[in-house]
Amino acid sequence: MTTGAWADHWTRRARAKGWRSRAVYKLRELDRRDRLFHRGGRIVDLGAAPGGWSQYAARKVAPGGRVVAVDIEPMEPLKGVEVLQADIADPAVIADLRRALDGPADAVLSDLAPKLSGNRDRDQAASMELADMALEAALGLLRPGGVFVTKLFQGAGFEEFVAKARASLRKARLRTPAASRKASRETYLVGRT
Repeated sequence: MTTGAWADHWTRRARAKGWRSRAVYKLRELDRRDRLFHRGGRIVDLGAAPGGWSQYAARKVAPGGRVVAVDIEPMEPLKGVEVLQADIADPAVIADLRRALDGPADAVLSDLAPKLSGNRDRDQAASMELADMALEAALGLLRPGGVFVTKLFQGAGFEEFVAKARASLRKARLRTPAASRKASRETYLVGRT
């Protein structure tokens, strides 16, 4: 099976099931392995557009849960999700998230990725900068025992980020879901405070 056909399988499957993106299958696998959600949970989804992760999280924390999705890009409304169009690089956004959650987060999810420039070194540096911002946001928002999930790309800065996350979190594991493209350097760090 070629990479394109393989990717189409996940995309077609997501569309058929009513999910906003194929990325939902990555989060679902991480959830099954690491039990990321519970009913009534408070979830922050960074880099949320188009909303597949928020959609999945909202279903997992219902009833009584709260999901706040943040993205610099506009995102169509989703049932059970509060959408903030904002840049997490702005320190005021963390305060906005605290208000929206009305308490500490149970999970901070980040599927943030930079707009690709085509320059692999520049794109890798931008990706690691986003991971750093997501970790800082998580440390400021999570309750003790809360979950942090972030997308990473292996390359320059990867090992340093993983070491920093392991020093900042009680637990941190690397996971590569089956729905990640085989040719991709993508992996996910799953940690707990």
